[in-house]
Amino acid sequence: MKFHTAGEIDRAEEHYREVLRHRYRVPDILPLLAGIAALKGDTEMAIGYWNDMLAIKPDHLVALLEKGALVLKRGETDEAIRCFEAAAIVSPDNPLALNNLAVALVQASRHHEALDHFRRLAGLQPENIMLQHQVRRQTSRVVPFWHIPMLNDVHRNAAFEEAIKKVVAARGTSVQILDIGAGSGLLSMMAARAGATNIVTCEAVPVIAEIAKRIVAQNGFSDRIAVVDKISTDLVIGRDMGARADILVSEILSSDLLAEDVLNTFEDAHARLTNEGATIIPRAATAVGCLVESNVLNQYAFVEEVSGFDVSEFTQLAANRLPVHGTMTEWKRLSPDVDLQKIDLTQSKYAEEMRIVEIPVISDGIATGIVQWIKIDLAEGVEFVNHPDNYSDGGWLQILHPFPRPIQVESGTALQIIAGHDRSSLILMPLSSARN
Repeated sequence: MKFHTAGEIDRAEEHYREVLRHRYRVPDILPLLAGIAALKGDTEMAIGYWNDMLAIKPDHLVALLEKGALVLKRGETDEAIRCFEAAAIVSPDNPLALNNLAVALVQASRHHEALDHFRRLAGLQPENIMLQHQVRRQTSRVVPFWHIPMLNDVHRNAAFEEAIKKVVAARGTSVQILDIGAGSGLLSMMAARAGATNIVTCEAVPVIAEIAKRIVAQNGFSDRIAVVDKISTDLVIGRDMGARADILVSEILSSDLLAEDVLNTFEDAHARLTNEGATIIPRAATAVGCLVESNVLNQYAFVEEVSGFDVSEFTQLAANRLPVHGTMTEWKRLSPDVDLQKIDLTQSKYAEEMRIVEIPVISDGIATGIVQWIKIDLAEGVEFVNHPDNYSDGGWLQILHPFPRPIQVESGTALQIIAGHDRSSLILMPLSSARN
């Protein structure tokens, strides 16, 4: 240990091994040898020592955490998750165990579970801005962005409510109603407002189901609407629903009609979840289209000659469907352009960073968030900017970073925001929200 303290790692390792051969204080020696092996870059040896430690004491917290970190670095996400899950059982509120487990779950593309752990950790450390950012980031991964624009579609909402009111009036207020794909619970609440008293709605995404339950309760319909945290094909009559439904309501149609497993969902519902003669809302859906000619859409879907080269073969890799959208220029500027985060790509290493940026306000208004674009320094005197004033619908898009809630701002003041980045994403949030 004197050699170790003095930085003579090789001599320390030699003596630790000699002690280990005598089987003296093995639980103390194994972590020291594992640490030296990791320091020397011998991941395999370090993992071997931690395995020996866990064979002696399976609930050794440090061994579980350290082995998990090593195997995760080696790309063995399943084994890392097992280690971190065991560590979280040993120490349920351990921030390192919960954070590492969440990170490993993200790498395994198990985003729903990762979000659960990040939310739990954020509850334990409400002042941690990085955790707030991760919660919002993972939420964005598991909750499709189109939910809110869809909820704000007045014409869609009015049409569904009109249909629901007619059907409830015709079939009676006490019949069993099933709403597949709860989302916010909006369609179920429309049915309840129409007088229906026996409504079950299911939602496959746990965090959406949780929010739907809260929304239903806040609007006073908990006694009429049951939100079930399940995909519809897992619903069981007699357990999740008292009986088969006489009214089926669902809005799981996609822009191209069938992308959200519509056919399988409705087939299963008809076979298991609804009575014969049940009323279905909507009753039918039709994809309507026409042949078109458009140079703009050609540039979106195909490629031929670029910079004097024939690259038409790349069209074979083109997507089979693309969103057609406009320039989205209908917004009011409330501040001048502000540099938010610069990354020097000539550096060899990058640390996570956060700082306070003051954005001058030049016009009164209610700030939705920050519209962000990029400026690329390609070489001396060569720059690319996708500024929204003169660039739209190109390879790079402008990005809206919405605030958690709109913020009233006044001309002549400044809005303080947290700006920075983690390993793979920008962090932009108002300082007031971060403190809250």
